[in-house]
Amino acid sequence: MTSAIGANIKRERDRLGWSQARLAREVCRAAGVQGDPVGRQEVSRWETGKRKPREWLPFLAAALAVPVEVLTAPQAPAEPPLPSLADYMPEGDPLAALGAREGRRVGIGQVDDLQQRVHGLRLADDVLAGGDLIRPALRELRSAVRLYRESAHTDSVGRQLLCQIAELAQIAGWIASDAGQHSEAEEIYRLGISAARQAEDPTLAGNLAGSLAYQMTNTGREVEGLQLARAALDGAGLDVPPKARALYLDRVAWAHTKAGGVEHTQHAMRALGEASEALAEDSAGTESPAWLYWVDAGELQVMESRVYTELRRPLRAVPLLRDVLSRYDATHTRELALYLSWLAVAYADANEPEEAATTAERVISISADVASQRTAERVRVVLARLMEYADVPEVRALLQQSE
Repeated sequence: MTSAIGANIKRERDRLGWSQARLAREVCRAAGVQGDPVGRQEVSRWETGKRKPREWLPFLAAALAVPVEVLTAPQAPAEPPLPSLADYMPEGDPLAALGAREGRRVGIGQVDDLQQRVHGLRLADDVLAGGDLIRPALRELRSAVRLYRESAHTDSVGRQLLCQIAELAQIAGWIASDAGQHSEAEEIYRLGISAARQAEDPTLAGNLAGSLAYQMTNTGREVEGLQLARAALDGAGLDVPPKARALYLDRVAWAHTKAGGVEHTQHAMRALGEASEALAEDSAGTESPAWLYWVDAGELQVMESRVYTELRRPLRAVPLLRDVLSRYDATHTRELALYLSWLAVAYADANEPEEAATTAERVISISADVASQRTAERVRVVLARLMEYADVPEVRALLQQSE
């Protein structure tokens, strides 16, 4: 059972993107001791509660740049019941007073035009990064909201406009998150959830909620991310298209993986299996929304490999990632860099530092001209993981080049 101190140590280590070996070195450096009296295994024992840091506690705090009290704080009380999707609605619904019946009248033609622009933005995101797209994405979103607010339209057209606003919010939120604008992304996602719910489209609302959950999971809000990922899955109902259910389950699997612990690992594995089963049901020709075009067996394989990498199971992660990368579209530069970063970490976990360094060099090269906060963060994670092998010539050269 992980102790309060152990959980706090792991949380602060993850915040810095350090491996256990890196933390061990930093503790020794903070204590001013020679040799390796603290190693990776010792840090692992602290984090799992098998041993208390005792005299090392002040040096742990110094290495992590936090007060000792942060590490000794008691564990939070039991979590309240899982919230529903409605709990994530923004206060003062920004769409509640919209849809005036004055102004120029719009019909299905304007909806079709908007739908084409939304799809164009999705396709652009496949090859461009958030820093390049955030301005046009926000302009499109504001334009769509203004069209809905200031035009006259039938109820049917209004619902379709709301759906396009929700779709725009999903892709704009993703773009803002990729650009590192997480607060902005959260506001956009919440606007989209509201629009999708008003349009009575639970599948689309679930996608937006899952996207927000994914951001929370990756930005240090694992508990909230897991709650929302589960709420997105449960709130979509039983009639959700199989592809959408597979996507929701993928996000649940990732949230459980990031939460850590044996029980969460079991839940993550179960969710991955259920995602594959859901996608298999799609082969019967079930109709899915157009925005799910990118969800396929390859994407599920990517998530599976990432989960195995995070769980430090390289013998499973490496073959999956190599298979995905062997047929991946090289024009999707950001995703290519991200997938390679997971492969580099998996190689390091497999005690293959030379392969890890070669792969990491590709990640750094590809990421150099990509305006993505996601890839920049993954470069930092990869370099931190390789610090354990700093005595290997290939790794040492790469670390020196990256200073």
